[in-house]
Amino acid sequence: MNNTNNKISWVHLTSRLKQLAVAVLSVTFGISMYIFMNSFMDGVNGAQTEITFTTMAHIRVYNDLTGEAKPILNQPESADTLLWVNNSKNISYTEGIKNAQDVVNTLEADKSIVAVTEQVNQNVFFRNGVTKVNGTLSGIDVQHENLLFNTATYITQGSLNELDKRPDGIVLGSGLADKASSKLGDNITLTTSDGVTKIFRVVAILETGSGSVDKSKALISIRTARQLLNKNRSYATDVMANVTDYNDAKKVADRVRGNIPFKTEAWQEGNSQLESANTLRDIIAVAVSLTILIVAGFGIYNIMNMTVNEKIREIAILKAMGFDGKDIIQIFLMQSVIIGLMGGILGLLLGYTIASIVDRIPFRIASFTSLPISYNASDYILAMIFGLVVTFVAGYLPAKKASQIDPVEILRG
Repeated sequence: MNNTNNKISWVHLTSRLKQLAVAVLSVTFGISMYIFMNSFMDGVNGAQTEITFTTMAHIRVYNDLTGEAKPILNQPESADTLLWVNNSKNISYTEGIKNAQDVVNTLEADKSIVAVTEQVNQNVFFRNGVTKVNGTLSGIDVQHENLLFNTATYITQGSLNELDKRPDGIVLGSGLADKASSKLGDNITLTTSDGVTKIFRVVAILETGSGSVDKSKALISIRTARQLLNKNRSYATDVMANVTDYNDAKKVADRVRGNIPFKTEAWQEGNSQLESANTLRDIIAVAVSLTILIVAGFGIYNIMNMTVNEKIREIAILKAMGFDGKDIIQIFLMQSVIIGLMGGILGLLLGYTIASIVDRIPFRIASFTSLPISYNASDYILAMIFGLVVTFVAGYLPAKKASQIDPVEILRG
């Protein structure tokens, strides 16, 4: 009986090829758009995350000095005693991390941490002739900095390794170089907040794609930065670390925090808006994709419903010949499953093709040369599953209706 039911299903499908084509194309379009939307949004999230983490580590350790002035004198117990302190000052006795190597060793001992680097950061002034701009100077360990941030890939002119070869070498952000009217090979004068002045030569130009960074950031060797600020050889303002999965940064930070006597902060604690934006984009992509699939399901439902109405006398004859309700459901359900499989396979191919074409569209930003597309196998698997579920439901409802037909009333009519 099953073989007979399958043959009847195939005859119904092939007798109306236009309807079959429309139903298959509905599924194809829905699945292809689901794949493309998710691939594109995953790519955008990945690109946003990559740009964000070009200068921001997963975990940051620094000396958190509060701005509140501590009380100089204790509050007197007697109400008759008058306490008066005029113009109190908050004096900082410990600035930065004086022995950063201990912090580095603690972080490297955790198996989830894959890279660690030290930085010496300072707000400075850059002068080139009459042009004077303020910005942030970062003293970096070139090798470890590159492990964390892939900084060398964002160098558009010159070489990052020149910082290790030249103690007077400096790397300028592309926006900062424009503001200071400087180019590769120029000399630029740097002045610290303490009034220390030194001339550097521009050995490279950096472009991360983050406007706030490119317009204010400059890099020098960490050894030169320590000498410039008159600090010891293990001094750092920040110790930064990356973990295997950046989503686990908060968990790792909580684990190592007890062994580090300084502020240990995961990226989520100071950049919750980035995490929220990624989640929101994912929700929008899934909502749009599922809406497209549901619309495609309604199209299939309409086609299957029309088929039931057109074949109603044939269904009555089949039931009069001994076919029961389960056979009728199987006949029409088989049609919807075939439509789902055909549309699903074509949708996977079309979705991949659209994503590949968009992936080749020129789009220049930072190190990106095309629009970001992510190819995740899970998107293709979920698209096929959702497509089959939608078509199954869209086919089951008309099939259930067909199984309840009373052949006597239909044949009399």
